[in-house]
Amino acid sequence: MKIAEINSKIKYQKESLLKHSLYDKVKTIEDLHQFLECHVYAVWDFMSLLKALQSKLTCTTTPWFATENTQTRYLINEIVLAEESDLTIDGRRLSHFEMYIEAMQSCGAQTNGLNNFLHHVIETKNVFIAIKQSDLHPNIKDFLDFTFRIIEEGKIHKIAAAFTFGREDLIPNMFTEILKNFQRNFPETDLSKLIYYFERHIELDADEHGPMAMQMITELCKDDDQKWNDVEETSILALEKRKGLWDAIEEKIEANLELVN
Repeated sequence: MKIAEINSKIKYQKESLLKHSLYDKVKTIEDLHQFLECHVYAVWDFMSLLKALQSKLTCTTTPWFATENTQTRYLINEIVLAEESDLTIDGRRLSHFEMYIEAMQSCGAQTNGLNNFLHHVIETKNVFIAIKQSDLHPNIKDFLDFTFRIIEEGKIHKIAAAFTFGREDLIPNMFTEILKNFQRNFPETDLSKLIYYFERHIELDADEHGPMAMQMITELCKDDDQKWNDVEETSILALEKRKGLWDAIEEKIEANLELVN
C-alpha cells in the first residue's frame, strides 16, 4: 500500500517528465549528439547510486560477514549483475555505462567532455569539487550534486528512493518516448548500439529491476512512517532534478539552433 501512496504523491513529477517537450526537439543528428553528451552524466551517476546500495546492503570488504537482510542482499546483487556486466549487442560483457559510451561513439557523439570531467574527479579525489569546477550546465551540476549528496548522507532508504523512483521505475516509460523519437527522426542512421541500450534498459527495468527495486524499498522502510516520508521527499526531488536535466538539454539544443539560424 505504501508504494501505491508514493506513486500517487509523485504522479505530477513523473507525468511532467513523460510529457516533456525535449522529446520533440531532438530532430537532427546534432541534436542527438547534444542529448547524448548531456544525458551520459545521468548514466554515469546511476552507477554510483547502484554501487552505494550494494556497498551498504552487502558485505564488500574483508573479512566477510553476512549482512542482516538476506532479501535486500539478493535484490541488489541481482540488479548489479546486469547493470555492471550485461551482454552487449555483439555478445561481450560490459556495464551499461560502457555500452552507452560505445553507442555514443558509434553515432559520432563526443565523449571528450565526459572523459575530462571523470579525469578531474580522479585528480581532485572529490566529486563535489569536480562538479563545481566543471563547465557543465548549472542544471546538470545540480543533478549530479543531488545524487552524490544523497550518497554521502548515507541513509540507505533515501539512496534506494533516488535509485528506484528517480531512475528504475521511471526509465521504461521515459526511454520508450525517447526510442519513438529516434526511430521516427533517424530512420537512415545506424543507431543499433544506442537502440539496443535503450531497449535493454526498458526490458530489464520493466520486467525485473523495477519490481525488485520496489521490493527493496518495502524491505528497507517496513512500517517506519518517517522512512516512507523520506522516500517521498527524496523521490520528488530526484524527479525534479531529472526535469532540470531535461530542461538543460532542451536549452542547449535550442541555443545551437539559434546559432545555426
